[in-house]
Amino acid sequence: MHLDILGLQHTAAPTLVLASGLGGVASFWQPQLAALTERYRVVVYDQRGTGRSAEPLPENYSLAMMASELAQALAQHNIMRFGIVGHALGGLVGLQLAHDYPERVERVAVINGWLRLHPHTQRCFRVRQDLLLNSGIESFVRAQPLFLYPAEWMAQHQQRLADEEAAHIAHFQGRDNVLRRLNALMRADFTALAASITPPVLAICSQDDLLVPWSCNAQLASALPDAQQIAMSWGGHAMSVTDAEGFNSLLLQWLNQTEAAPQRAAS
Repeated sequence: MHLDILGLQHTAAPTLVLASGLGGVASFWQPQLAALTERYRVVVYDQRGTGRSAEPLPENYSLAMMASELAQALAQHNIMRFGIVGHALGGLVGLQLAHDYPERVERVAVINGWLRLHPHTQRCFRVRQDLLLNSGIESFVRAQPLFLYPAEWMAQHQQRLADEEAAHIAHFQGRDNVLRRLNALMRADFTALAASITPPVLAICSQDDLLVPWSCNAQLASALPDAQQIAMSWGGHAMSVTDAEGFNSLLLQWLNQTEAAPQRAAS
């Protein structure tokens, strides 16, 4: 698995791992790097089967496997304690890590995540599966911004969307990999696990998210022992991109509030 270690380099620095969503690649976090690398050792990575970590995924691929792969990759770099900030799938990987490796995870920020799959989100995922299987890669990629960004933002960023579309098609992770990652995501259910996830969790969402209803955020936060809930009013599913300044401010505020928790856990 390809990962980059940015920002502070000394081993005592607080470490944040940034885990992207279904796209899986490290570049998703570009809008956050300047704000985070001044204060943290920041790890970004291309998830298995994507980007610079491209390889075929097994048919039985699961969220637990994603968490295990990340834990092993971090251990190879002697990163044994860390916080994780994850978008959608990446946030659920963070929760899985906190459950499976509680001694290693200090805190988790979950962006537009859920406790269990919402029927609306399931319908959106089924549409994306149908596009990929019946219409092909270009149709799948062309539809992706509709689930990520508000209409007003898309109208103002037409060239950026065109550039992203061309790049995603050129570096597509492969139909089978997308379907296996998506199936793993759709099977994820933390209903029975949430009570045992004890690190501090930030559950942050956008109220205009087309893909994940913002009520999922409240449901997730209420099921966790130590969670703070924040709802941004605008930004869509990828509000860390469309309103990076507002999102970064809220994330840094929560990180400051929870900074002492890892120190207590380590003492």
